[in-house]
Amino acid sequence: MSKNKLVVVGASLAGLRAVEAARKAGFEGEITLIGAERHLPYDRPPLSKAYLDKLAPGAVPEPTTFRTEDTLRDELGVHLLLGSPATCLDTSARAVVVGDQAVPYDAAVIATGATARTLPGTDHLDGVHTLRTLDDAVAVREALDRGARTVVIGAGFIGSEIASGARKRGLDVTVIEALPTPLVRAVGDVMGAACASLHQLNGTQLRCGTGVAAFEGDGRVEQVVLSDGTRLPADLVVVGVGASPAVEWLEGSGLQLDNGIVCDERLYTGVDGVYAAGDVARWHNPLFGRLMRLEHWTSAAEQGALAARNALDPASARPYQTVPYFWSDWYDSRIQFVGSPEADEVRIVDGDLERDGRCVALYRAGDSLVGALAINGQTVIMKYRVQIMKRTSWHDALEFAEKRRLMATT
Repeated sequence: MSKNKLVVVGASLAGLRAVEAARKAGFEGEITLIGAERHLPYDRPPLSKAYLDKLAPGAVPEPTTFRTEDTLRDELGVHLLLGSPATCLDTSARAVVVGDQAVPYDAAVIATGATARTLPGTDHLDGVHTLRTLDDAVAVREALDRGARTVVIGAGFIGSEIASGARKRGLDVTVIEALPTPLVRAVGDVMGAACASLHQLNGTQLRCGTGVAAFEGDGRVEQVVLSDGTRLPADLVVVGVGASPAVEWLEGSGLQLDNGIVCDERLYTGVDGVYAAGDVARWHNPLFGRLMRLEHWTSAAEQGALAARNALDPASARPYQTVPYFWSDWYDSRIQFVGSPEADEVRIVDGDLERDGRCVALYRAGDSLVGALAINGQTVIMKYRVQIMKRTSWHDALEFAEKRRLMATT
């Protein structure tokens, strides 16, 4: 059937790239972009990084919006439905329902992303935030500007970036992590411990292996009670305990929902005309031969563009395969990871974080290089991404690493 109406659900990076790719591919039909937030599509990574930096009095943070409303409406010809979430996907009628409005589609791209997890016992207290949206970032930034005593729950990447922002302002901050070692799922035990050492090196209190028992305060948070009985004074609490794919509105739609929307290698959901992209998509990555769901900027942008092209021309649909890549800025260090952390061995092949302020670690699964992590190794990390894409053997990867190490010392 011909495609005259494209509906993109999610005014996210993936959603924006879907719109742009459709027009670039020559699609001249109607495009509707649906967004739960009132904001135009904006860049999320800066919200926990540069957006929180201390500025001179009277200065305002750089805007993170990708495109102006004029560009979206006039140049890209997009009909914007912002400020109300999609509530239902009616695959029989081929329509996305927003409140009492049904938006018909011939092709649809779902890019609703993920929502930050919260903790019980916080709904009645001001001063307790997650950091997922622009409105969240504004609230956290205002609290930091007031010199808030800060407690961060969760020593993952978002929580650690917030701690970094607080320390750059000279504020006291404590990070609480329930696991004995942070970031185990993301980078493994060895490098989780290495990343965690950055907190100590920069004066942040990190308490691992303990949970939160309660939040106390009279209308506003005043202290956090830990499971070991410790009481931490707090004016600001930021909860960074992960995110869940935003799929509740898709219950009963016929899509397979399992830690996101399950898709094939082409980002196809199995329901005619419907594709998914970004944080919400759990797709088959041919390069690794298994399902993956990534909450990474690079993959969201790439998936959004490909999902739109595949949805509009399914006969020519192409698979999406990638070596995952993400980065995080802590204090004055940049952490970058490529590949998969699911490894049989992790080996540091260059540098020593405490001695050199940098290091590189490689990840082995079987006889293959499957991942690499660099702390302040911006010049090398993408070379390992290429090595993983080429399915380099572990032996060859170690040989490559040694050659680079020797070159750097001569």
